[in-house]
Amino acid sequence: MSAAPAALASVLYERRENVAIVTLNRPGRMNTLGGSMKPDLARAFFEYARADERVRAVLITGSGERAFCAGADIKERADQQTTGSDYFVAQKATHELLRNIEEFEKPVVAAINGVALGGGLEVALCCDIRLACDSARFGLPEVKLGVIPAAGGTQRLPRLIGQARAKELILTADLIDADTALRYGIVSRVLPQAELMPAAIAFAQRIAEHPPLAVRFAKRAINRGLQTDLDSGLEYERYAAAMVIDSADRKEGMRAFVEKRKPVFTGR
Repeated sequence: MSAAPAALASVLYERRENVAIVTLNRPGRMNTLGGSMKPDLARAFFEYARADERVRAVLITGSGERAFCAGADIKERADQQTTGSDYFVAQKATHELLRNIEEFEKPVVAAINGVALGGGLEVALCCDIRLACDSARFGLPEVKLGVIPAAGGTQRLPRLIGQARAKELILTADLIDADTALRYGIVSRVLPQAELMPAAIAFAQRIAEHPPLAVRFAKRAINRGLQTDLDSGLEYERYAAAMVIDSADRKEGMRAFVEKRKPVFTGR
């Protein structure tokens, strides 16, 4: 286990073996995205996890058992006044933060330990794989407040679960439980609360044991392919495969298979 190089006000950061654990840490405010949460999240990913070569996967979760992240801090925002043009410019920073998490070169697993609402669900949607506890709830309730999901929810949710179900969730502002989220494909596993973090850490570590270059390019090929036509996706797949075909890790993996031993990957 390794502490972060410097303390963060709204995020906890640690490393366990090859997995960085990023914990949204405003439990008294349901881990909402207020205060210094966004810049702290950026530092955790793009300074700490990126710079540490020992980190080969990132796990993001929330502090406590009530919330992964309940979205925007409404108490902070209730009295804020802004123009449409100013908001349009300012929101680009949020889009860039979440897009950079989505495209982070190391795989990102979400352990959803409670409610994931609004911006909290939008953060989770940027992760590669989502696990949830059985008491978790999910939703994009923004329309009830006279706004819309504006941190990627209107774009990522339909791509994940289809247009009809995404519109139903967004336009009704309804919340769904963990089993429904599993059925919709928002999460891939549902576990009891006490089992969530051990299972999520073990799951992230399994991914971290694989060759980093192969994992990185496989993730990127999937992400790119979902945003283009099949022929363009296949072309990128060939490119990604070509990038790793002569790697030291590929040679090590092949040798270890033939020699019936555990491979030692270096990310080269």
